[in-house]
Amino acid sequence: MKAVRVQYTVKKEYVEKNKENIVKVMNDLRQINNPGIKYSTFLLDNGHTFMHLAIFKNEEANRVFSEVESFKQFTAELKASEPVSSPKVENLTLVGASYDIF
Repeated sequence: MKAVRVQYTVKKEYVEKNKENIVKVMNDLRQINNPGIKYSTFLLDNGHTFMHLAIFKNEEANRVFSEVESFKQFTAELKASEPVSSPKVENLTLVGASYDIF
């Protein structure tokens, strides 16, 4: 299992476009319906900082995720938007959970 947390802040005028791009990724992931991918995105209270949480059952699931075209487009457009703070990637180690992740 691999868990990754990514957080970044966008310019306020880019918030809606970022949300649209995230929805495209989520729709594609739902279509793919890979049970080894758990992905969610949250908006912090300030209204323009995003936090993504990705959990992959294995490296194959991680590979499938990284090859989703809408995710590639999301990443490219986010970079081009010149975010206020660049994405900070943190690898997480599970200590415990009150539910089955996979």
